[in-house]
Amino acid sequence: MESNRCVVATGAMCRIGPDGGILKSDPDRATDLYVGMMTGTSLDGVDAVLADLAGPQPRLIGHAHLALAEDLRKELLLLCASGWDELHRSAIASQHLARSYASAVQQLLLDADVEPEQVRAIGVHGQTVRHRPDAGYTVQLNAPATLAELSGIDVVADFRSRDLAAGGQGAPLLPAFHAGLFTTHSPRAVVNIGGISNVTGLPAAGSGEPVIGFDCGPGNVLIDAWAAEHLGDRFDRDGHWAAGGHSDAAWLQALLAEPYFSAPPPKSTGRELFNRQWLSHKLAQRELAPRDVQATLTRLTAASIGQAIAQHVAPAVDVLVCGGGAFNATLMRMLGEECAPRPVASTATLGVAPDHVEAFAFAWLAREHVHGRAVSLPAVTGARGPRVLGALYPAG
Repeated sequence: MESNRCVVATGAMCRIGPDGGILKSDPDRATDLYVGMMTGTSLDGVDAVLADLAGPQPRLIGHAHLALAEDLRKELLLLCASGWDELHRSAIASQHLARSYASAVQQLLLDADVEPEQVRAIGVHGQTVRHRPDAGYTVQLNAPATLAELSGIDVVADFRSRDLAAGGQGAPLLPAFHAGLFTTHSPRAVVNIGGISNVTGLPAAGSGEPVIGFDCGPGNVLIDAWAAEHLGDRFDRDGHWAAGGHSDAAWLQALLAEPYFSAPPPKSTGRELFNRQWLSHKLAQRELAPRDVQATLTRLTAASIGQAIAQHVAPAVDVLVCGGGAFNATLMRMLGEECAPRPVASTATLGVAPDHVEAFAFAWLAREHVHGRAVSLPAVTGARGPRVLGALYPAG
């Protein structure tokens, strides 16, 4: 895959029909350029992609990454928990975040030599700071009207709330996109490892079986928090620190006893459950070296994913991994052990960089909203039926 121009070699982009089958898209115009943007639970920055979704072969034609200002990153992390004057602080953070998005779009289009008027819409998720489907709400900090004003491009945002209104979890959002991009002749699992990990179960093409998906549990969120506390770095680079530690089998089993792991899908989770307080509680009265804690937390991510696949995606013959976790060599090794005998590989083997997949998905979700297509999957979220996701903020 070339750095700025990649062609997805897996065939036509697809969408999900009412019966769960895979249907080819049929765009109604020759040029369909969309921008997709993502800042995930790990808060490592803004990823933006430019996607051409017009033809039978979807193409990524540009990518930009913009690191978040450290003060904004810290504020977003703080806003994941209740605090002083959080309504005002959330509104201010949303405006700063929208300006970061606008800067990323500007760089993306400049690098690709594309004018804003050539782009149909921007799909942007915003930054999740609360996800409480049990209470009927979800909060993604964003200022999509500001982004539309600054970029001069229509913006589609707020992708979760329509599904929540229909009784669903509002997440995960990626399985429909995974189905279009990665379905093959054999059933497979696609695992996205961001701050939280989620799995998509893809049936074999033409089988008529539904796509399933759900959040497995912590992805990088605990690994990153422990590394930041003990290494002074945002994450454990390549899993090097964890590689030198020893996973504690007894503590791992205690961690896996968390009821979320055994709860049946549909289910979704976030920092509301898997956070530093949760880890402190689980560490109480245990004496483990910090490096062994890191090794065990890395094994927890791998084991919870492997357990989820074995229980709910058993027919899968292979596992594709995307998200930042795909760059953690120790985690990928452990995941291979936990998923054996299924082979585990990065989505890069199919021509899509692991850190581009989520942003690519939001470009696609924006396109589906513009075309008025209902692409949420009740089998994934538990909603009463498929819904058109997102809300449009016109530029003009």
